[in-house]
Amino acid sequence: MHRIFLSIILSVLLFGTANAGETGMKTRIYPQAKQVDQIDEYHGKKVRDPYRWLEDPDSPETRKWIDQENEITSGFLAQIKTREAIEERLTDLWNYQKCTVPFTEGGKLFYFKNTGLQNQDVLFVRDKETGEERILLDPNKLSEDGTVALSSIDVSQDGKLLAYGISRSGSDWQEWFVRDIETGEDLKDHIKWVKFSSASFTKDGAGFFYSAYDKPDEKTQLQKTNYFQKLYFHKIGEKQDSDTLIYERKDQKEWGFSGSVSEDGDYLVIHVWKGTEPKNRIFYKSLKKPESPVVELLTKADAEYSYVGNQGTTFWFRTDLDAPRGRLIAIDLATFDQAKPEFKELIPESSDTLLAVNATGGVFFASYLKDAFTRVSRHNLDGSIENQVELPGIGTASGFGGKMSAGDTYYSYTSFNTPSTIYKYEIGSGKTSTFFKPAVKFDPDDYKTDQVFVTSKDGTKVPLFITYKKGMQRDGKNPTYLYGYGGFNISMRPAFSVKMLTWMEMGGIYAQACLRGGGEYGEDWHQAGAKLNKQNVFDDFIAAAEWLIDNKYTGKDKLAIAGGSNGGLLVGACMTQRPDLFAAACPAVGVMDMLRFHKFTIGWGWTSDYGSADEEKYFDTLLAYSPLHNLKDGTSYPATLITTADHDDRVVPAHSFKFAAALQKAHHGEAPVLIRIETKAGHGAGKPTSKIIEETSDILAFLTKVLSFEDEALVSMGSTN
Repeated sequence: MHRIFLSIILSVLLFGTANAGETGMKTRIYPQAKQVDQIDEYHGKKVRDPYRWLEDPDSPETRKWIDQENEITSGFLAQIKTREAIEERLTDLWNYQKCTVPFTEGGKLFYFKNTGLQNQDVLFVRDKETGEERILLDPNKLSEDGTVALSSIDVSQDGKLLAYGISRSGSDWQEWFVRDIETGEDLKDHIKWVKFSSASFTKDGAGFFYSAYDKPDEKTQLQKTNYFQKLYFHKIGEKQDSDTLIYERKDQKEWGFSGSVSEDGDYLVIHVWKGTEPKNRIFYKSLKKPESPVVELLTKADAEYSYVGNQGTTFWFRTDLDAPRGRLIAIDLATFDQAKPEFKELIPESSDTLLAVNATGGVFFASYLKDAFTRVSRHNLDGSIENQVELPGIGTASGFGGKMSAGDTYYSYTSFNTPSTIYKYEIGSGKTSTFFKPAVKFDPDDYKTDQVFVTSKDGTKVPLFITYKKGMQRDGKNPTYLYGYGGFNISMRPAFSVKMLTWMEMGGIYAQACLRGGGEYGEDWHQAGAKLNKQNVFDDFIAAAEWLIDNKYTGKDKLAIAGGSNGGLLVGACMTQRPDLFAAACPAVGVMDMLRFHKFTIGWGWTSDYGSADEEKYFDTLLAYSPLHNLKDGTSYPATLITTADHDDRVVPAHSFKFAAALQKAHHGEAPVLIRIETKAGHGAGKPTSKIIEETSDILAFLTKVLSFEDEALVSMGSTN
């Protein structure tokens, strides 16, 4: 009784009380976020930035504000009667064994597994002949709280050495180590200040190539911009100080370098990137002679080029050069002339989007997107098609990697109601067998997915997946979770999610929109949602929301929108442009300040999709949709739960901090607008399972409360146990 009474008092102190006569008035009390007289001038226009002080996540003032916000959010979530039941059901569903697509090196098979609730996936190895598996590396033993994660690995071609990178608390910064695969012991090698880089061993396993930045200032390493990446070679057993500098460009501070050793060991293929710009350059270095220079092969940055493989001097690339939906070309290094470049087309552009090509077992596996779901075709090395690979259904398949000498390959398949299943494909016979099938405590036949095409503001048809439990009534009363991304050429494809399964078990609908800005229909589709065209993305998402309402899947009082990172920007822009259309909004680690995003860590790299406020031609467009700058005092905004993390050094938490403070000031209404700030976590990669379940439980519980279906959700969850 005392505990209940104290909870009521806490609720009143934190949120105030609602009065029927105060409709439209602010009824909740939020931390007092001071405003400063910070004014910036852009191309003759002055713009206020009153919460600039929140850009310093470690100042005493900011830490106090964080503590107060988390206390308020925790207090609100603690009152929701579905919260405990949701976490129990999520935990129960999440507790199933998972496995990743295997790969082969030196006659050994490598893959990750998770028993169910382990914070981090565990790396296993086994001899392909005997099939006896053993743990090679368990990241869960690297920290007590599970916040140290594997970020990347590479195995030497003889299967004797493992190079592995780790990140701490979700940071993009990596440290690399080397492990003896036979003994399981780490060598003395230790490499630091690696970011946005994998590793690639030489064929003899003597060392590996990697990319790194100069050592940053310790106090600003999670915020300071990252420029002048360099490509190095590390010799096994040596200290990092003695690593060989392979390539740098002092005249190009934004260039990054990703080195990959060809399967024959004769070449280092260098992918030269600039932020998230899809167009790139390709350089190479002959490894036959250590003193050979780096050769600049494709220098114009006129298209995207993805290295597929090679036979001798013939190199294969997947490219969108003169083919927005992708094609496969061949280049002969021996005869290539930059003045008169010649490309041999092997697989021409088609009506579907060519996402990737793998050269495995003496054939090409071409992975396509057809209206946002996967189809895979098998081709001879001259590009001629052999057949289609039969997939289990309309979903997402990935994998098909391996050596040119391989006799088999592996791939995964998933859909909205199918957990990721791993298949083995025999290249000689074309037969498929199941390598790993998870056992999740639900019946996939209880759920159904529809794909519809929504007409956007300018007439463009936008794919929308809608998944729900069979028997759903289209009466306009279904709680609906609309998710989107819409940027950086990233495609939204069908995939299984315990979070959304739990949501649907509670009676909700999950809708996933394939917006412009993504890669579902190639580079033209991407560019139609980038820079000066970015408003198209928001129009597409709003059109999807209106379609769901018009077709009685849901109503305005039952519709929630969600997205993360660039998807957080999507949610922020749509809720500020159409606050009347949504009942709830859940922007995660979003880019909310479109005038200053490029001033932190790798933010400058996003100008390929957004443009920059420093350039006058983009300023007005950015200001027009920047979530932070389009909040209007006195507006009733949807119930909002912002989520971010204090160690996010990709989209720095200042975006969410400033947006939350400004939203709480502007908002007039009874709907809660809250921020949940995770500690010892980053942008999302490597987040421990325990933290994911806690955050997911908070988000779903929040939605059951603000969409007013707590009782129905409890009944539905009770019927599943």
